[in-house]
Amino acid sequence: MASKLTPRLFRSALRPARVASRFQCRSFVASSRVGSDVLMVHRDTPDNNASIPFKFNEQNNKLIEEILKRYPPQYKKAAVMPILDLGQRQHGFTSLSVMNEVARLLEMPPMRVYEVASFYTMYNRTPVGKWHVQVCTTTPCQLGGCGSDAIVKAINKHLGITPGHTTKDGLFTYIEVECLGACVNAPMVQINDDYYEDLTPESVVTLLTALAESAKDIETTSSSPNVEAGKGALTGEDSKVKSGADVGVDSGKIYNKASVKMPAPGPMSGRKTCENSQGLTSLTGEPPGIEIFRKDL
Repeated sequence: MASKLTPRLFRSALRPARVASRFQCRSFVASSRVGSDVLMVHRDTPDNNASIPFKFNEQNNKLIEEILKRYPPQYKKAAVMPILDLGQRQHGFTSLSVMNEVARLLEMPPMRVYEVASFYTMYNRTPVGKWHVQVCTTTPCQLGGCGSDAIVKAINKHLGITPGHTTKDGLFTYIEVECLGACVNAPMVQINDDYYEDLTPESVVTLLTALAESAKDIETTSSSPNVEAGKGALTGEDSKVKSGADVGVDSGKIYNKASVKMPAPGPMSGRKTCENSQGLTSLTGEPPGIEIFRKDL
């Protein structure tokens, strides 16, 4: 029995010595910064740091008063999202100064405001161009119409940039996004607050060209802090709406703005909304009256 226990005891006695002899040092791995950390990391830049002053203008202060009336005083921090949106529209992007001012107005810790702004992708925490072009590349847009890949390729070629960059003249910032909810009108893009749908490579180039030409003549609501809400927006309600055939666009509506022919938001194929492009295929007859179902009436 002793001969059987001796090897086990011998190994048990040597185990502490082996552990002590190991090199007790953690290895550190240095890797390049992952691009996605911009979602939760702030690094001061000349145009985005806490020393840059920001205050809401008189018009937005009135809007903030109206927004806060919708919430009990003890829950006014619930208004953080609409007020952040106002700050972004006035300043051009959701800078650190904008977030700090929102935190001051709502009497909440700045960190809570940072958490909201870094979670929701509609808050641009770095400067964007006059027109923020968001191209949907989710499956329905990839499969619908000419496909979003053709739209992306046309924009890359026309603007000379790839997604995630801004043109040198500061007019266009261009990114790829997930579904924007206009799948039946695919492919589509969102430019500032407006949807442009049923696109083709030709129509998207026409659209971008018109926006660039209008840069010196009109200001869009979402890109200028001095434009009154609703004025100057690309709503397509101009009285001089013309047929797209007059200017070679895919049957979309065209309106004149400061002598520039602008494609109106919405479908650029001639559709009004999302009806069948081949025409009505169901419910083409008169609806039945109640007498068909109730003989006693």
